[in-house]
Amino acid sequence: MDTAAVFRSPQDPTAAGSAAVRPGGSVTALVRPVEHPLGHLDLLESLAIFIIREVAAESERPVLLFSGGKDSAVLLHLASKAFKPGKIPFPVLHVDTGHNFAEVLAYRDAQVEAEGARLIVASVQDSIDQGRVADPGPIASRNRLQTTTLLDAINAHGFDAAFGGARRDEDKARAKERVLSFRDSFGQWDPKAQRPELWQLYQGRVRPGEHLRAFPLSDWTELDIWQYIWREHIELPSIYYAHEREVIERDGMLLAVSEWVSPETSEEVRKETVRFRTVGDATCTGAVRSSADSVEEIIREVSASRISERGATRADDRFSETAMEDRKREGYF
Repeated sequence: MDTAAVFRSPQDPTAAGSAAVRPGGSVTALVRPVEHPLGHLDLLESLAIFIIREVAAESERPVLLFSGGKDSAVLLHLASKAFKPGKIPFPVLHVDTGHNFAEVLAYRDAQVEAEGARLIVASVQDSIDQGRVADPGPIASRNRLQTTTLLDAINAHGFDAAFGGARRDEDKARAKERVLSFRDSFGQWDPKAQRPELWQLYQGRVRPGEHLRAFPLSDWTELDIWQYIWREHIELPSIYYAHEREVIERDGMLLAVSEWVSPETSEEVRKETVRFRTVGDATCTGAVRSSADSVEEIIREVSASRISERGATRADDRFSETAMEDRKREGYF
């Protein structure tokens, strides 16, 4: 359905300049014609800002989850728009695995400072030091350990709502989740006990001890994200654009050589022109071969892709067929 058409006023050719309704015509004829119909990005932006404002109004202590990736960059931008000319009225939380790309950490600090927001960093290393999670070793992935660190941070600060940048097209488990995802006192998610969201009516009230995750980007696709980044001139970490990097090929993925990733016996280090479609723990986030070094070129590349960014580049999602859903049940993003 053409949403903008609802607001266009059908003109009666027999009554020049008249806005009268024709016999049997729609009452929408009385509405002033729209000279500039909304595009799909405008509608996505409007709904996302509506969700952010609704949750912020309903909650006592919301927080925005920020990884430094493209989705959280768009989410931070939308939160800034939602409350202009004021500042974002809630803090920004980053769960730091300790295995992050240096470019992403530098970007995180610069963006949060530019928005005038308060940054809270929850460290997986602290969780290991406190005995909350087992140490997997210096070069093993820490992605699955983030859940405990996140839940501890939510409890320590008393957050009752957390905004996340998840999208339904990322993974089939994401597609099961509503815009508002309610978590019990243990941070767990039950996909069979979700509240209905009819006609974009959201029930944000939580019981004592519970909290909710809000996903304003649920209806966005990877292509929508990149088109919005292009339109809004949103800055991203440099690793999203094509560059030369030393990589090794492991399990069909190109992993960047770093202090946590080094070649095994049969692996060869080589320089490739690559970029990252998503960011995360450097031990399990792969790059893709690409020459796309601008947003316009990335949009063309993503338009032709038939594999989601997580399916192509995240080893932690290949753990099992239900890897993402299992982690979300435990309290993951």
